[in-house]
Amino acid sequence: MIYKDFKGEKLSALGFGTMRMPLNGTGPEATVDETQMSKMVAYAIEHGVNYFDTAYSYHRFESEHIIGRILKHYPRTSFHLATKFPGHAILPTYEPERIFEEQLVKCGVDYFDFYMLHNVYENSIKTYLNPKWGIVDYLLEQKKAGQIHHLGFSAHGRAETIRQFLDVYGDKMEFGQIELNYLDWKLQDAKAKYELLTERGLPVWVMEPVRGGGLAKLSAENEAKLKAVRPDESIPAWAFRWLQALQNVKIVLSGMSNMQQVEDNIETFSAGKPLNTKERKLLEGVAASMMDMLPCTACRYCCTECPKKLDIPMLLSLYNECRFEPALTVSMNVDALAPEQRPSACIGCGNCKKVCPQGIDIPEAMKTFQAILEKLPHWEAMGKDMRYRLQGRKTMGHEAS
Repeated sequence: MIYKDFKGEKLSALGFGTMRMPLNGTGPEATVDETQMSKMVAYAIEHGVNYFDTAYSYHRFESEHIIGRILKHYPRTSFHLATKFPGHAILPTYEPERIFEEQLVKCGVDYFDFYMLHNVYENSIKTYLNPKWGIVDYLLEQKKAGQIHHLGFSAHGRAETIRQFLDVYGDKMEFGQIELNYLDWKLQDAKAKYELLTERGLPVWVMEPVRGGGLAKLSAENEAKLKAVRPDESIPAWAFRWLQALQNVKIVLSGMSNMQQVEDNIETFSAGKPLNTKERKLLEGVAASMMDMLPCTACRYCCTECPKKLDIPMLLSLYNECRFEPALTVSMNVDALAPEQRPSACIGCGNCKKVCPQGIDIPEAMKTFQAILEKLPHWEAMGKDMRYRLQGRKTMGHEAS
């Protein structure tokens, strides 16, 4: 196992994520196969994995319970446990201390090795930066008391949103967790996020290294290109090897859901074999072949001519992500915008199209984008549902009946 040093801590470069545990059955009501999960954790620990990541709401609020029950069979100093504060679901009657104390009970621990503000993005940043909640101040108190050893944040927001957060709390954060892989390096501008964290001296924790499994299997043509260069390397391993070349990456989380994935990932992380320059160029070409992107260069000529003052380059970047794969993170970003800033506000006047150097049919793109959004689940509604569920739950680790 590759290990990375972090402030005197020896962390396995492969982190075990618990958002995608093995399930009994399929569908929304499927329960976690805790027996299988226990075997997977045992194998991981036996082969050097010592970092486990969970969150308050994963698996319908059960992930913390489950990983807590499994890890209680191992010495507390043999593993590092990370969880997150659900700031996107804050309630006036649900104080930070109640959530935090409940998490300690659910996980069966006296302290968290790593603790994060969950999902800093365009909406939740309003909660995290609002002094009336006192979230960061409370968590810093817990750090001082020894109940949090290291404090950081995870983020699905745009680079400018993360920058805004760091301008306020950057000196209080010790690490940042972002979605980072060779496809999102350009598609979600993860490059800018990685560089921002690096500039601020914050080590990077990686989530979605194979994009929820989307990079675990490629087209036959692209797989053949990679196999010709590294015949003994698995396709998912290419994504991990790409990350190994980024010097500021400390932890790469993988949401492993079966034993085969655990075994394969541990094999990959048994040695560092980062991609060389030629191999990275090859993988960039593979990524480019997977993306169907409008060629917006963010020159912003269109914004000057838009009577609705829309941030068209930003909307087109989100639309490009939908052209690859419609995702909840896109609707999450759009929901954070005021109604007059969304693609639905476009009146189709065509002024933008006339001045676009790339000849993009922007009104048609906004129309198509809006049609896609109407079919996506929306974070706004899911957040309300989570707040409702939180309000109906008892604290201190006990489910409401």
